Amino acid sequence: MKAGYVKLLFAGTIFTSAFLLFLVQPLIAKQILPWFGGSAAVWSICMVFFQVVLLAGYAYSDAVTRRLSVRMQARLHVSLLLVSLAFLPIVTHARWKPAGSEDPTLWILGLLLGTIGLPYFLLSTTGPLVQSWLARTPFGAQVYRYFSLSNLASLASLLSYPVLIEPHSPLLRQAQGWSWAYAAFVLLCIGTTLYAARQGAVAPAVATLQPDAAAAAKPPGSSDYLLWLGLPALGSWLLLAITNHITQNVAAIPFLWVLPLSVYLLTFVLCFESDRWYRRAFFLPATAAMLVLCAFGLQDSIGSDVKTALPIYVVGLFVLCMFFHGEMSRMRPAPRYLTRFYLMLSLGGAIGGVTVGLVAPHVLPAYYELGVGLVLSALAGAAVLRGRRFGLAGGMALAACCAVFLALQVRSDTTDAREMTRNFYGTLITLDTRHDDPAQNVRQMYHGSVKHGEQFLAPARRREPTSYYGASSGIGLALAEAPQGPRRVGLIGLGAGTLAVYGRAGDLYRVYEINPQVFALADSEFSFLDDSAAKIERVLGDARLALEREEPQAFDVLAVDAFSGDSVPIHLITAEAMTAYLRHMKPDGVIAFHVTNRFLALAPVVEKIAQAQGLHAVLVHDEAAHNDALRRTDWVLVARNPQSLARESIRRASVAVTPIEGLQPWTDDFNNLFGVLK
Repeated sequence: MKAGYVKLLFAGTIFTSAFLLFLVQPLIAKQILPWFGGSAAVWSICMVFFQVVLLAGYAYSDAVTRRLSVRMQARLHVSLLLVSLAFLPIVTHARWKPAGSEDPTLWILGLLLGTIGLPYFLLSTTGPLVQSWLARTPFGAQVYRYFSLSNLASLASLLSYPVLIEPHSPLLRQAQGWSWAYAAFVLLCIGTTLYAARQGAVAPAVATLQPDAAAAAKPPGSSDYLLWLGLPALGSWLLLAITNHITQNVAAIPFLWVLPLSVYLLTFVLCFESDRWYRRAFFLPATAAMLVLCAFGLQDSIGSDVKTALPIYVVGLFVLCMFFHGEMSRMRPAPRYLTRFYLMLSLGGAIGGVTVGLVAPHVLPAYYELGVGLVLSALAGAAVLRGRRFGLAGGMALAACCAVFLALQVRSDTTDAREMTRNFYGTLITLDTRHDDPAQNVRQMYHGSVKHGEQFLAPARRREPTSYYGASSGIGLALAEAPQGPRRVGLIGLGAGTLAVYGRAGDLYRVYEINPQVFALADSEFSFLDDSAAKIERVLGDARLALEREEPQAFDVLAVDAFSGDSVPIHLITAEAMTAYLRHMKPDGVIAFHVTNRFLALAPVVEKIAQAQGLHAVLVHDEAAHNDALRRTDWVLVARNPQSLARESIRRASVAVTPIEGLQPWTDDFNNLFGVLK
């Protein structure tokens, strides 16, 4: 076979595997996101799974290339490729839907293993395994450029998903299309494997990117292995920590996952394509500057504003990963150590991912892993530059600076905090705010940077509605205009439990809450639920899944209160979600969507869905200027019967919805938060 065709065969196999490897990540994550409340943590757990399986694939490649002949490698690999076809199509089965009591982390890991485990494993083996085969041919010079090619393919797939695939193809078709593409990859990889087996007797090539071949052939030392491990670990750590940081304030959607990951992959592409992109003279001072800026951004005044935080942390991730991966590229070994190099790189990435995705939520009470990662990055810089003048001292000084900003973040969070707790769904904090007038003292609950309720501490005022739930708000009016007899009210999202103050004797309030810690804090820190005259029923788990399983509840009012901030659960604001809600409503019932949001104009979304289903909708805007305890709010009220929304109090408070040109009704398959950014 001619050299050009051989290179094309190997390059095509590597490119295809990497493209499918990273295309499946947002695809499968979007399939399961609605089952776990739309939490941004779903992406973090998926990333951990992908990194661990990638590590397993690299370990497999390293083991078989060291212990088996190329012909035996081919037989084993072809067998596994054929077996992996049994996993197709990669459609998540309904049996994996959680009931609400499971540990979401373990459940997601099991779901991913059972759905895409073997195909993803084999895709992850392709890069190092095929490169090791290529190094044995006469065409194996500059083999590390194929690693750059694989990352370029990964970057292309990630960018194509939100732009070309997600907006134009339903999820089922995406999964089926990926499955057909994977079957084609299996055929291509089998062809490459069989060719490599025929070339198995050829001695390994000794060409390398290093200018000094003799030095490049020197076996790596223990310090090399430590840096091969530590630098990618920190890159992975910062990738997940920064992704968590920016998705907490906007939404858990593929684009915001893809942006940091694309930047991360781009640094691999540049650093391993050639030595021309990573220049120490530029990136060392740039890294120092971005470490300080990112650490400074941990303060609430900076980090909670997405318009400021997003550019800071995306640029910071790029510069820091260029340093990590550029130094890795400078230390790349001769091809005979190629699979071991990739194994250590993958092991480091998995360690960073597991630490942030699995360990941090159980060890750190809030999102402090970004600050810790910045401190460790500065220390890693000191280790890399320990032989240079002022390198060690400069790195230690940077680490101290980052540690100071981290300490300020911790102090800001813990000052006046009564309770601080964290789990899969995020960080919850309760604190007391005191005033000169004791009657104004309040206890507040925050989920991340967003207030989720407050209560007056004075006994005489503790049953007073506060924040988003005043009598003049949309939900307040909907409850006031509900039938005068015993009412059935559904609440999606509990917060501090403020809406329970409207409960009367004979009423039933059924609360759907996915986070068990919210229930715990509502009971221990607030008294809304205990003080309510209504009967309170609790349902733990994702509200939509629960409503789909339950018998019709015949609600007079259903409050959907999940869109104020943090990660917007898109699956609760689609046409399919509206259909699920309507099944539980009385003919004259009202569904109240709380759409107050700093970043997103969600009122037009609800209105479009209502219009498409022949429903009636009004936007109730409340400035709440008459009461300092209340906040400005927007609620969209939806009903089958127009008379339910025609009552004087609702009609007087209603305002026109500002339309968004080109907006279509959202569905589970087609939705676009960026089209409704304010």
